[in-house]
Amino acid sequence: MIKKFDVIVVGAGPSGMMAAIAAAENGVKVALIDKNKNVGKKLLLTGGGRCNVTNSASVEEILSNVPGNGRFLYSAFSQFDNQDIIRFFETNGVKLKEEDHGRIFPVSDKSKTIVDALFQKILSLHISVFSQSTVESLIIEEKQIKGLKVNGENFQSKAVILSTGGKAYPSTGSTGDGYQFAKSAGHTITKLFATESSLISDEKFIAKKELMGISLRDIKLSVLNQKSKIVISHQHDLLFTHFGLSGPAALRSSTFVNQELLKGAKSVTVSLDQFPDKSAEQLKQEISQLVKSDKSIKNLLTSISQERMAIFALKYCQISESKSGRQISEKDIEQIVDFYKNFQININKTFPIEKSFVTAGGVSLKEINPKTLESKLCKGLFMTGELLDINGYTGGYNITCAFVTGHVAGSHSTSESV
Repeated sequence: MIKKFDVIVVGAGPSGMMAAIAAAENGVKVALIDKNKNVGKKLLLTGGGRCNVTNSASVEEILSNVPGNGRFLYSAFSQFDNQDIIRFFETNGVKLKEEDHGRIFPVSDKSKTIVDALFQKILSLHISVFSQSTVESLIIEEKQIKGLKVNGENFQSKAVILSTGGKAYPSTGSTGDGYQFAKSAGHTITKLFATESSLISDEKFIAKKELMGISLRDIKLSVLNQKSKIVISHQHDLLFTHFGLSGPAALRSSTFVNQELLKGAKSVTVSLDQFPDKSAEQLKQEISQLVKSDKSIKNLLTSISQERMAIFALKYCQISESKSGRQISEKDIEQIVDFYKNFQININKTFPIEKSFVTAGGVSLKEINPKTLESKLCKGLFMTGELLDINGYTGGYNITCAFVTGHVAGSHSTSESV
């Protein structure tokens, strides 16, 4: 028996659930299809299991934190934005709180609270949920969507929303199926690469784990191109690991590292400035004052940085840590300053997409209507979230884009089904 719906949504992540809800609120018959047993599998992992549901920043600031084609989303955000996301969850019984950098979390500190709220809303709107169901292909006739083939059955609809996610965390179901469906409708898929990913380095000090476990607060990490020019700088926290660099500054830099690697660079240099709020000259004057002492240079540097970092700095600059401050030359000071302000680290690659937070690249935005998120190539086909060539930084920006694009696509899909 053929199943008929006004709107069919493929993928029960944040974008897909919001799309199904927005469509059903317009009073049409909606189906939500997902290959997993339960909805929101990837959503449960976000924010370390706490779900950083959105960010309180202005729309302008949010989109500035979406380095992957954020400007495309201006029209979508004019229809439904982060404040609407906050209102949606509060209206549906979820108490929220704001943490550093404008990040919004449920008061419960549990992603399950967010997933449950979305699912309860889905149930209240009588949306038909087909879990453990695999979409095999789109049914398209004369550049118009007609439905889907699911587990060997035909599902009919004049409006289909693809919210299948990218290729990050494939164990949650985002295995890249959506790209194949989009291709079958004639869409172009831009180069896919990992973003919000840790940086891997084969530097000897990394292999020897000399700095492993050191966490630096509010440093500046800059990505350099092949001409040693700064591509991007991020002022945030950084963590040295057994494989390279992690923490927000590294994750935010990964997009740009991978872009340089895609251009043919064999490796990419990042520059670490541990005192971004001080000029090199200011730091030089500070250290010059410090060394007017008979204490060892190691102890003197420990007053401005962690002991292990101070020891490493002296080793890097080939200065004996037993030297007293008064034995430190002008040249030594300049070397120390250069280390703290411009420590260059070679990056070979990032983690692969499958082990990264977000997929960069996706369906070409030239082929998508920014106001409705409908395909320009296939009438009635809509696409949302990570499937599109859009990617943001961590901090609630990607999930905000997912909810926004889902809601906008869901709202406009009902005009196709009438």
